[in-house]
Amino acid sequence: MQIAIIDYGAGNVKSIEFAFRRLGVETTLTHDRSEVQSADKVIFPGVGEASSAMSKLKQTGLDEIIPKLEQPVLGICLGMQLMCAYSEENNTKGLGIFDVDVVRFSEKVKVPQIGWNTIKNLKSRLFKDIKENEYMYLVHSYYVPLSSDTIASSNYELEYATAIKKDNFYGVQFHPEKSSIGGEQLLKNFIEL
Repeated sequence: MQIAIIDYGAGNVKSIEFAFRRLGVETTLTHDRSEVQSADKVIFPGVGEASSAMSKLKQTGLDEIIPKLEQPVLGICLGMQLMCAYSEENNTKGLGIFDVDVVRFSEKVKVPQIGWNTIKNLKSRLFKDIKENEYMYLVHSYYVPLSSDTIASSNYELEYATAIKKDNFYGVQFHPEKSSIGGEQLLKNFIEL
């Protein structure tokens, strides 16, 4: 099985590579469009700021490739947010895979949300053998509101989507590669999709 991790300079990709290696799965770190298109599964990571990340995707032409992928794609953290239509972070137009806008948490709560939070309302094979209220690790200042694409939620100031799905595209706000047993199970489930 060929798993491509999209390398566009906006992600802590080493920890994702190590997480798959612990599962006995080798990955390819690449920004080559044909390698991404021919992979069996694609990981779209992201850490950092939305507009500069989108700019890097555009430089490689990946912004045009990603929405057309037909194999399972997993967006992680900023990767999930960039798959949405728009982000309030520096007025950034996203890839438009999910018809939802990314919003900033208010000043009423500590931003960014950093640390462990529970996920609930799990609605996908992505969460097979993961229990309701499992703890996952999050670091984010912006969130995806609940929508018909929501397959898991968390609460921080309000209930928001911690996972979304549309067709072959999946997104998780948390970092499965840093989320202990539950995160490892999610990556295993993604491999088996």
